[in-house]
Amino acid sequence: MEVIINSILSQMQALLSGSQLKTLKNVLVCTLSNQTCSAASDAEADLLTLFLTAKEVEGCSPKTIAYYKSTLEHMTTALAKPYTQVTSDDLRAYLSGYEAQRHAGKVTIDNIRRIMSSFFSWLEDEDYVVKSPVRRIHRVKCAQVAKAVLTDEELESIRSSCTCARDLAIVDVLASTGMRVGELVGLDIADVDLDGRECVVTGKGNKQRPAYFDARAKLHLSEYLEARTDDCPALFVSLKGEPRRVSIGNVEARVRELGRAASVERVHPHKFRRTLATHAIDKGMPIEQVQKLLGHAKIDTTMRYAMVDQNNVKASHRKYLE
Repeated sequence: MEVIINSILSQMQALLSGSQLKTLKNVLVCTLSNQTCSAASDAEADLLTLFLTAKEVEGCSPKTIAYYKSTLEHMTTALAKPYTQVTSDDLRAYLSGYEAQRHAGKVTIDNIRRIMSSFFSWLEDEDYVVKSPVRRIHRVKCAQVAKAVLTDEELESIRSSCTCARDLAIVDVLASTGMRVGELVGLDIADVDLDGRECVVTGKGNKQRPAYFDARAKLHLSEYLEARTDDCPALFVSLKGEPRRVSIGNVEARVRELGRAASVERVHPHKFRRTLATHAIDKGMPIEQVQKLLGHAKIDTTMRYAMVDQNNVKASHRKYLE
């Protein structure tokens, strides 16, 4: 058996890199010996670890890394074969089975496809596989559903339901900046320039950008900060017990409570972000500037957030085409 393996490796030496030859040798040993090769299994785990480390170096958040890890570990267990032997048909069957068994939506399936594409493209770039099997799997078409945004009346109702300066400041900052809830809770007092009505937020990938708020947000932020007597550096702190930075869960829960008190359905921090994007587009802000405002790396993401008001489309049709 060893003679056969060495003969194959020598013939493939001109076509494969050192790492690929090593992987090929492991596969041949496992296949020809008809046994499960522990060394190959360890190699698979090592490759996944190396990939996750690479994503961490690129600046992916711990939450994203954990999502990548769980998704790829599930795929690896389900396929039960070395990455070098995975084919496009294997991955299509996996995605189809996942969708059927878990009743997953098209968006979820496309997210899994994107993660697999990132992983196998990395394996290809690092010469662990000759060609990524995901190349032949096209993007999953997802229905574009126009998600609801907050009306001016609903925003005012939510503001009226606030019972403390902190909550009012949180609502106004979310509504006027469109920042992510994770960016909101990460803000320090030192990051805010009240006179300039702007602040520096740290977004995905630890990228910093300026965010701008309106006069109403400035007024309520000033009132909230003037009432603070603690020395916690965080901009928004808990109301009970020793002041400490609020968490994402704290803000999400509080915003839901404010929505229920105002009789507004499905209120969450991200809805303020979508509302800002939609209103900005409706009022004529160039999409490139909305992209910068929201901190999106790709303009396609901005377009998914901003659903143009149909009334504006109707008015434009009458103005330009009638």
